[in-house]
Amino acid sequence: MRRFAETADAIHATSKKSEKVALAAGYLRSLPVSEASLAAIFFSGRPFAAAEEATLQVGATLLWQLAGEVAGASDQQLRRLYRKYGDLGDVLEAALSESTSAGNSRGISLTHLAAAFHELAAARGAAKAPLVERLLRQAAPAEARYIVKIILGDLRIGFRESLVEEAIARAWQQPLAQVQRANMLLGDLGATVALAADGRLEKARLRLFHPIGFMLANPVANAEEAAAAFPDLSLVTIEDKYDGIRAQAHIGMRDGVREVRIYSRTRDEITESFPELVPALLALSGELVLDGEIVAWQRRHGEGGCALPFSTLQQRLGRKKISIDLQRGVPIAYLVFDLICVNGELLLDRPLRDRSQGLDAVFSSPRIAVATARPAEQLPLLSPVPEPPAATLLRASSAKAATVADLHQLFDQARERGNEGLMLKDLESPYTPGRRGGAWLKLKRELATLDVVVTAAEYGHGKRIGVLSDYTFAVRDDHDPERLLDIGKAYSGLTDAEIAELTEFFLAHTLVEEGFRLQVEPLVVLEVAFNNVMKSDRYPSGFALRFPRIARWRKDKVAAEIDTLAVLREIYRRQR
Repeated sequence: MRRFAETADAIHATSKKSEKVALAAGYLRSLPVSEASLAAIFFSGRPFAAAEEATLQVGATLLWQLAGEVAGASDQQLRRLYRKYGDLGDVLEAALSESTSAGNSRGISLTHLAAAFHELAAARGAAKAPLVERLLRQAAPAEARYIVKIILGDLRIGFRESLVEEAIARAWQQPLAQVQRANMLLGDLGATVALAADGRLEKARLRLFHPIGFMLANPVANAEEAAAAFPDLSLVTIEDKYDGIRAQAHIGMRDGVREVRIYSRTRDEITESFPELVPALLALSGELVLDGEIVAWQRRHGEGGCALPFSTLQQRLGRKKISIDLQRGVPIAYLVFDLICVNGELLLDRPLRDRSQGLDAVFSSPRIAVATARPAEQLPLLSPVPEPPAATLLRASSAKAATVADLHQLFDQARERGNEGLMLKDLESPYTPGRRGGAWLKLKRELATLDVVVTAAEYGHGKRIGVLSDYTFAVRDDHDPERLLDIGKAYSGLTDAEIAELTEFFLAHTLVEEGFRLQVEPLVVLEVAFNNVMKSDRYPSGFALRFPRIARWRKDKVAAEIDTLAVLREIYRRQR
């Protein structure tokens, strides 16, 4: 672990991507494969491979308390160091270095650390604290620094997972594309290292119940721009763009039982938020991985139904348990528009035309009867237990256009149905997880919105005294993905409950306290609407939004997916 910390420090010390990759590659190559597999996972800022379901459930509050105990430092000393470093891992290393009572720890190995993480994941409640304390006391100061960073999920050395993939490719002289594909399919950098070291990356297979990245779309401003991107509209399929949340459904056998798991765009499991979807998906035949959109849905007698606004669906998001009353009050539909895998056959490289035909076959096949028997203990009750409502499972419909006028008409019809706009998809395009490109385009409502990340929060006034309700937000630099550029501040658009929830979150993820203003970790993504873009020297970006307001809190997105300064520049250019 000492050499891991030294390598991480060296990576942090250079701003050159090539040097970062070379440092990591050299270190990985010097280790036995079993240890290199662990180091690769830790370099991604995770204690476990992405595909593992284990979590540590150790928060910053407990780590702060234990840091003081391990280093023999007072809360005041820790706060002084935090104001200086702004990172709890750095604070612990500095406190240990200053301490006269902490002792000289011998250090721990990567294998020891991995075992300790698994022991910690298995522990419950109060049993976690002594395990963390023992681990930190065993570690040397520099090691303790990175152990805390890994527990919190971010090394903060300018080294993201894509660079770990590059380091693996370089260390064992393997094609980067094969390393990236193997890691995508397996969700396990450690397993990817093992395959790369053995020259068997092509043996990687999709691991069912491990979500892969979603294919993304580029925005276009109008129908004319969409038509210009696709000169031959006959090779394009057009769908409504729904105002819901993207969802990937995995259906297949797990430990001898047929199961369903549903994942969000952030690759978090959300099955419990939509329990009524499970029987509907289990009724589909075969082993499947589907891509689609979950929306709030209003059924109409004789007319099918229509999607409801996102604000309706939002009532169900973030809840671990969904009551039958809420299921009835906010019914849902899953509109499926892509087929990623069927019966073990991965379809990523197949054109959308073939994937669509495969999806048509899935929905035209006879459905499996799914039993929903009531538990035996409920049978004697005098009052009948209300049956949960059934979810609507639909194959998303599509259309064709020959001219720009057709696109305008389809857009208007989609808006009349209450949907955001249109999706235009190249029928010859493969499915490219996690990437934006010209193959899929989205044509949304005319009012511009941006996905941004909160960088600072301020206490409000009046009825909002005591809560963090004013948010400074940023886009990402085009040339340096690690650099965030503030473009505005907004305080309207969220409910009191959301503001209270965000206040608690930001207080737990504060980087620097500035009196009434807190610099916070850039983790919360908001969708903001605005009237127009102005040139401004108030922010380093050189731009500011006029009359920004929060359209919604995007819990389904991570900071890596926010818009860039290039998008803002293009909006500014178009409005002029």
